[in-house]
Amino acid sequence: MCGIVGYFQLNGEAKPDRQLLMRMTQIIRHRGPDEFGAYFDRKCTLGQARLSIIDLNTGSQPLCNEDRSIWITFNGEIFNYVELRPQLEKLGHVFRTRSDTEVIVHAYEQWGRNCLSFFNGQFALAIYDRKNQTLFIARDRLGIRPVFYAIHNGRFYFASEIKAIFCDPSIPRKIDFKGLDEIFTWWTTAPPRTAFENISELEAGAFLEVKDGKVATGRYWQMDFPETFDRKRSVDSWAEELHALLVDSVRLRLRADVPVGGYLSGGLDSSATTALIKNFTSTPIETFSIAFQDKAYDESEYQSRMAAYLGTNHHQITCGYYEIADSFPDVIWHAERPIVRTAPAPLYMLSGLVKQNNFKVVLTGEGSDEVLGGYDIFKEVLIRTFWAKNPESKWRPLLLKRLYPTLPLSAARARFYLETFYKAGLSQIDTYFFSHIPRINTTMKIKEFFTDEVKAAIGGYDSIAVFGRNLPDNFSRWHHLIRAQYLEAKSLLAGYLLSSQGDRVSAANSIEGRFPFLDHRVVEFAAGVPPLLKIFGLNEKFLLKRAMRKELPPEILKRVKQPYMAPDSNSFVQPDSPEYVAEILSEDSLGKTGIFRPSAVSRLREKCRKLSHAHLSFKDNMSFIGILSTQLLHRRFIDVFTQPETLSRNAFTVWHDNSGTDR
Repeated sequence: MCGIVGYFQLNGEAKPDRQLLMRMTQIIRHRGPDEFGAYFDRKCTLGQARLSIIDLNTGSQPLCNEDRSIWITFNGEIFNYVELRPQLEKLGHVFRTRSDTEVIVHAYEQWGRNCLSFFNGQFALAIYDRKNQTLFIARDRLGIRPVFYAIHNGRFYFASEIKAIFCDPSIPRKIDFKGLDEIFTWWTTAPPRTAFENISELEAGAFLEVKDGKVATGRYWQMDFPETFDRKRSVDSWAEELHALLVDSVRLRLRADVPVGGYLSGGLDSSATTALIKNFTSTPIETFSIAFQDKAYDESEYQSRMAAYLGTNHHQITCGYYEIADSFPDVIWHAERPIVRTAPAPLYMLSGLVKQNNFKVVLTGEGSDEVLGGYDIFKEVLIRTFWAKNPESKWRPLLLKRLYPTLPLSAARARFYLETFYKAGLSQIDTYFFSHIPRINTTMKIKEFFTDEVKAAIGGYDSIAVFGRNLPDNFSRWHHLIRAQYLEAKSLLAGYLLSSQGDRVSAANSIEGRFPFLDHRVVEFAAGVPPLLKIFGLNEKFLLKRAMRKELPPEILKRVKQPYMAPDSNSFVQPDSPEYVAEILSEDSLGKTGIFRPSAVSRLREKCRKLSHAHLSFKDNMSFIGILSTQLLHRRFIDVFTQPETLSRNAFTVWHDNSGTDR
């Protein structure tokens, strides 16, 4: 994993701005502190902050082909580069490194943009074709690695993080209120929109090409599901194929010239990936996990049991309220968008623990819930679909109580709450977002705090519709569980889980996360699995449990899923909370920012303080965190954005100009 930056002159040529490129690289050096590289000519500049993982000695970037006509800066990994290289050599391509990056260059030479379909990986890449005066940018299928872009003053800018684009001080920095509207609906923006005006994000599974002053985008992959399923195939046959795919996915993701560790949460997914490392490879295992002082969120007992069961050398960090609040400003600096939960903060601390132990790479279990049916939202949609067929039924909604048996309310109040909450939108069963109505309704409460000016700027913008654009033609004919899976992957997976909880908080500490469940072969296989084998009754990830029954102990296979969460508003209303919390949520600060109504926020803060030891609603928790994170975002990016110190020219390992000389 690395950081990539650069710009491309849309029309004509210009003298390279080397100082700008060095600032852009410097501000994201956390993504790749091992080595810095740059390419310059009068049309294009490419920069690289490298985290050295494969081919430590000769894999420097930017990297070119034999005649220096094609240059690349690349973030991520192509896991099947070992298999692709001999294919390309047989076609006449000559290699001078052992890196996966050079495989991309020759694959692009050979197959053009179609090279993307050959890659099994997680990546964001930028390729400059000097002969054709073209810039080609692409992002991996699931959106594991990010890339952003902007057009300003005749230049096309791109970078792994938005802050690098803002290193050109002439580029305006302004919050996009429609972007906020989307985040406070879906927890994320729908690409190309971001939280900032005129800054765009390339969508997962997409590419763009800049040529002759024009920018064209396209897709090369998207999730797809069948309308009918093979129901004659045995469960064991499905499970055996899934197991074989996961073994190979793990094997590929252990390819590195540095040690590889693993996250171990104590749940099914990370336990599965760690068990596969132990049982099917010779890689020594070191694992990492988070414990919480607040026992409502703590899974350390299961983490310790699994570490002992698998014989790993286990490392653990304990997270309390203060640690979450103290690290939160840094989390927002790296996330580059408001968030509505604090869950990224402990993961930021966890990646720091990995770094302290001299690891650069970890395998994680993310993606399993999306592709194999693990979330409560999927079970909810099955119940709500069943209920919608007879909305006046008194016993059908009782199934909801089975999902939340420990809801901290009396039996009568719990039943009333569940029926009232989940009955909302029951008549909208044919809408594309039916599965997500309860979550949307809760999240949208944050907008009640907007000032009149922000509401006016948003106007009649329909943030609910944004993920309904360009749905597959047969979407309406899919099973309700499948629709929910597609929508969850389209929105929350790439936009939040792999971003704010993934790439951003791991890259902040120079750590690369790898995701065996998001191998595109696993995702495409899972798409064809009958819904009944994903959630059997209300037993989530049924097929994965069957596939892993020989590798994992019964207590993990039968354990009730505990969603990963962290203390939210409680972390910011303690007597020892950091001083910035009161300052940034003061009426004066809120008034200057002008996004939220100060009086309403004051009432919310007081409510959170009074109920800090009681049950606070999801609505209030999300509102508090959403407001706080937006204020922090505005402070760091709009009010006091600080340009980084410029790296010296001597810090860069590769320079190139029109004379063709490296220096």
